[in-house]
Amino acid sequence: MATSIVMPALEMAQETGKIVSWLKKEGDTVSKGEILLEVETDKAVVEVEATADGVLAGVKSREGDVVPVGQTIAWLVSPGEQPPAEPLAAPPAARAAVGALYERPGRSQTAPTELGSNSPQISPKARRLAKEKGVDITKIVGRGPDGVITSEDVLKAAEAPSAPTPVAAPSTLSAVARLMAERTTQSWTQVPHFFLVRDVDAGALIDLRETLGSKTVTHTDLLVALVARVLTKHPKLNATWDSGAIRLNSSINISVAMAVQDGVVGAVIPNADKTGITEIASQRKELTDRARNGRLRPGDVAGGTFTITNLGMYNVDAFNAIIAPPQAAILAVGRIADRVIALNGQPAVRPMMTLTLSGDHRVVDGARAALFLNDLADALRTPGQWINGSG
Repeated sequence: MATSIVMPALEMAQETGKIVSWLKKEGDTVSKGEILLEVETDKAVVEVEATADGVLAGVKSREGDVVPVGQTIAWLVSPGEQPPAEPLAAPPAARAAVGALYERPGRSQTAPTELGSNSPQISPKARRLAKEKGVDITKIVGRGPDGVITSEDVLKAAEAPSAPTPVAAPSTLSAVARLMAERTTQSWTQVPHFFLVRDVDAGALIDLRETLGSKTVTHTDLLVALVARVLTKHPKLNATWDSGAIRLNSSINISVAMAVQDGVVGAVIPNADKTGITEIASQRKELTDRARNGRLRPGDVAGGTFTITNLGMYNVDAFNAIIAPPQAAILAVGRIADRVIALNGQPAVRPMMTLTLSGDHRVVDGARAALFLNDLADALRTPGQWINGSG
C-alpha cells in the first residue's frame, strides 16, 4: 500500500513549506527513519524522514517549490507498485494531522543552515563538518555521486591554504536568521504589545538552586517550573490569539529562547506545570545541546504556549522582548545582581532580578498581567513550596 509523503508543519499558523533539497532520488529504496528531503518552514530547515519502508516514487515537487502544508509531494510504494495517478485531495483534517507535531516530539531534525533552491548538493554529515570547520560549501566542488559534496571534500577544503580576506560585502541571511527577522517584524507591527516590569528578590531562588545542585539545575530551570505552575492560575497568559478569537490552551508548554548561529529558537518543555524540576533540567540541557549543534527536532520547537527569554548570563539588567505569535505573552529575565533596597524600613543589599512581561493586549489586559506577576513574585519568595515534591 502506498504511503504519502506530505509537506510538514511545525505550527498551526504555517501555510506553506519550501523544498530545499531531496536527499533520495526517485526509485531509491529507503527504510523507515531515513532522511528523504530537507524542507524550509516558518521556523527552521527540517529534515523529513521516511515514515515507512518502500521505494520513493511519484515525486510531485522539486527543489525550490513552495508547497501548501498537508499536500502530498511524493509516495513510498512497494517494489513494483505504482503510485496513485493523481495526488489525493487533502482532507479537512490534514492540518490537524500534520499538526500532531504539537502533541508529541517528532524525530525529524532541524539544521539551521544557509540554503536555497540553488544550493550545492551536500550530505548532512558533510554540512555539519563544514559548519564546524568554517568552510564555505559554495566554494567546494563535490566529487561524490552526481556531484554531491562529501565529508572528504570538506576536509580537503579545510586543509587548503586560505585566500586573503576580501573586503566585507553585505552578508546573506541564513534561513533561521531570515525567518526570525520576518517573524519578529510581523509580531512587532501586528501585535499590540504592552510591558510590565517587576523587580524581585532572588535570594530564595539562589538558595533553592544551591540545595538542588547548582551544577545540575539552573535559574532558568527553576523559572520554567515556577512560571508554569503560576500559569495554572492565569490561563489567559497561556492562551492564543486565533483568527480574531481567544483560544485557551489545554496544556502549559514553556518555550525557552535559545541562541543558535545567526538567530534564536524557542525550544519547548511540554507540560512543564506537571514536570518535576529534575526532568525539566534534563530536558533543558538536552535541548540546549541539540540547539548548539544544529540538531533540534521539529517537536522540540513546536507547541509552545508561553516563552521565557533569559539574558542574565550576558549581564543584561532588563529588556523588552517581542511576543512569539500565536502566544499571548513572553517573560524577559535580567541578571541577578546585588542592589540596595529598603527592607523593613532599613537599607539592605539583596540579590535582585528584573522581570519584564510583554503581553498581547488582544488576549490579556494589564490588570490580569499584573496579577500574574504578583503571583510569580510570591512564588519566587517561596520557590520550595511550589517545586519541592514535584521531582
